[in-house]
Amino acid sequence: MKKILIVDDEPNIVMTLEYAFKKKDFEVYIARDGGEALQILEKNIPDVVLLDIMMPNVDGYQTLQHIKKTEALKSTKVVFLTAKNKESDIEKGIQLGADKYLTKPFSVKKIVSEILGLLN
Repeated sequence: MKKILIVDDEPNIVMTLEYAFKKKDFEVYIARDGGEALQILEKNIPDVVLLDIMMPNVDGYQTLQHIKKTEALKSTKVVFLTAKNKESDIEKGIQLGADKYLTKPFSVKKIVSEILGLLN
């Protein structure tokens, strides 16, 4: 069973994505910000982290940097899902090591398809 960590501070987005990935037989972990995500990542190693950038406490950029520095998480894919859609934002995300950069608003079907494609 594939594992995904969804990190976003918007409850409606989290609920929608959680439902969609559970339907595809994923084990789903949820974090409301980067700090919570890092706590989850200490105990669980997901196949992919779906990560917002603009969140309270620890933002998505800081979370990604921590993931990339952590040996146990080296094979974990990281996908940004964010409203930050300027070219400079996208470049920064990719330079920091994101495997994909997707923008809001989004189609749930497209997100699921992108994640499945990344894991195959």
